[in-house]
Amino acid sequence: MTNPEVEAFLASHHTVIVPTGATEQHGPHAPLLTDVLIPQEIARRIASRIGAVVAPPINYTLSYPHVGFKGLVHVRIPTFMALIEDLCVAFASTGFKRIIFLNGHYDNTYAIAYACANAAEKLTKDVKAFPVNYWDGMTAADVDEFAGLKNGLHANAAETSAVLAINASLVDLERANAEFPPFPEFTVNTGPVHTAFFFTSPGSVYWATKSGTWGDARRATPQMGERYLEVGVRSTLAVLENIEKTFAAMPPR
Repeated sequence: MTNPEVEAFLASHHTVIVPTGATEQHGPHAPLLTDVLIPQEIARRIASRIGAVVAPPINYTLSYPHVGFKGLVHVRIPTFMALIEDLCVAFASTGFKRIIFLNGHYDNTYAIAYACANAAEKLTKDVKAFPVNYWDGMTAADVDEFAGLKNGLHANAAETSAVLAINASLVDLERANAEFPPFPEFTVNTGPVHTAFFFTSPGSVYWATKSGTWGDARRATPQMGERYLEVGVRSTLAVLENIEKTFAAMPPR
């Protein structure tokens, strides 16, 4: 878009989606920007439905657990949070009132949320900035379909499939492999366990996997990827709808 096109858009709309991912390994077969490409495509698909534009993505973010793999490029937590805060102010100054960081990399989640909170005092009361993970609204059936998506062992197959659906030339399935970290059996949902282990242990994914694949990427298909992207679209739209309902329901202080 040109700046006059943005100005014309803002005359009747106010939402911007900022895809946020990472630059890190996804095994020997998939691109470093996997976690950027997926939310960017989902953002593209939902933009017209919610009256939004899609901003250029944030490629360099938080990847402490992945330190050790070649090709990884990440920034420090304070740097990332400062970037998010500055972007909130910049987009708001431009005229946007809904600033959605559509995240495709779990490690970013908390930092984005707290950076938005830090920025809130610099924004007018009618501006809201917040993160949404594209998988947050997925149902239990969705998770089962993709074999433990994001908190299980097969996320790489779903993500590789999504990239195949977006641009098959970016994936080399002949190099796809299967690798499963040597986790013990859990007696609780693995979310808090993984958060405690990975988020606080730089290089932990590098220790736990040799290739960085984490799952069985050999079963990835474009058909699975298209289904995964559409589930991501539905998930994101559902979360955004509920967020807006919450904003509308809460009385001003």
